[in-house]
Amino acid sequence: MASPVNPPRGMRDFLPADKARRERVLSVIRGVYRSHGFDEIETPVVEDSSRLHAGLGGDNEKLAFGILKRGLTRDDFAAATDALDLADLGLRFDLTVPLARFYATHRGALPPVFRAIQIAPVWRAERPQKGRFRQFVQCDIDVIGEAGPLAEVELITATSAALDALGLVGCTIRINDRRILVGLLNHWNVPTELHERALITIDKLDKIGADGVAAELAESGIATDGLAAALEVGGWDLLADAPAWLDTDAYRALLDLRAAVPSAELVFDPTLVRGMGYYTGTIFEVAHPSLGYSLGGGGRYDGMIGRFLGADVPACGFSLGFERLVDLVELGDDESADAVALLHDADVPAARLVELKSALVAQGHRVRLERRPKNTKATLERLAADGFSRFAFVDAATTEPQLRPLA
Repeated sequence: MASPVNPPRGMRDFLPADKARRERVLSVIRGVYRSHGFDEIETPVVEDSSRLHAGLGGDNEKLAFGILKRGLTRDDFAAATDALDLADLGLRFDLTVPLARFYATHRGALPPVFRAIQIAPVWRAERPQKGRFRQFVQCDIDVIGEAGPLAEVELITATSAALDALGLVGCTIRINDRRILVGLLNHWNVPTELHERALITIDKLDKIGADGVAAELAESGIATDGLAAALEVGGWDLLADAPAWLDTDAYRALLDLRAAVPSAELVFDPTLVRGMGYYTGTIFEVAHPSLGYSLGGGGRYDGMIGRFLGADVPACGFSLGFERLVDLVELGDDESADAVALLHDADVPAARLVELKSALVAQGHRVRLERRPKNTKATLERLAADGFSRFAFVDAATTEPQLRPLA
């Protein structure tokens, strides 16, 4: 019986046409981010296990792939009380923890305000399902060193521009502030030690509704009279009759942010949580009308880099979930190169084929050599599907290929 030849569950192969399409979408995103003044960096796919499990990654830490230490013995396995005792490295589960380490490492070589692009794969031991993979690409931009709202303004502006450049219409950005969430919890006398559990429950609002959230919180002994109604409050007109739980300073800051980025459709949502425990202020999430899940999100995480440096550094980031958005994008034909196929007879010398190909490449074409079959119909159809626009037949006497369009 033949061995399975599929990739591991939750991971995928990409055929040439799929890979080319993904790279074109990534190229658009990169181009927009660079035009907004961000610089791309690269970090290793692995980090120290202790760093990945330092309490910075929230629930994602539980999904990290560990890499076993070299030279382990049976005694090591028998003595281990936790799987992490056996791992000294791990695959990154996001790009934010590596960025914080990167900044702490290279701070002296970076400008006072550093605007970073990271576009790379990450790994999580997820349960594979539609739209959720164990290996996937994230597209991150971050601003480090800017404590004021300019960081959020730049991130939202650049992200909105990227979505526009990809032709994604109808996107909105839900926005909130962690201080508003804390005010909401404090108003209902939720004990501090139950805040994280309560936020996890509130994050289920779109699945179980306001009454379901109130009921689940009540099971934890939290008095929730009136909470369901509060969870349905939103919008940009709350100051005139502000609810008692609203942190008005944080809300006014969001109003100012909205005014500063008129190109983006910002929607205030006081129940937006974002699961990462490292967020300290503004949080945001991209919504698309055709999806029941977000296309990306981010927020301010002023306390993370200080864990590496010993001194707090303001930081804010926005991440697009590439795997979720790439299927929504419909880009036109790539006109950067005219793809040409040369269908040659078997007796054409290799040196001659290379000469003809090199001449076309020098003119800016993408060129593929194909052995000419007896029946060319299937070959031409495959070339057209692969994105080739023209072809030519080449025999031993050909001195100048006569290019024809691939219908």
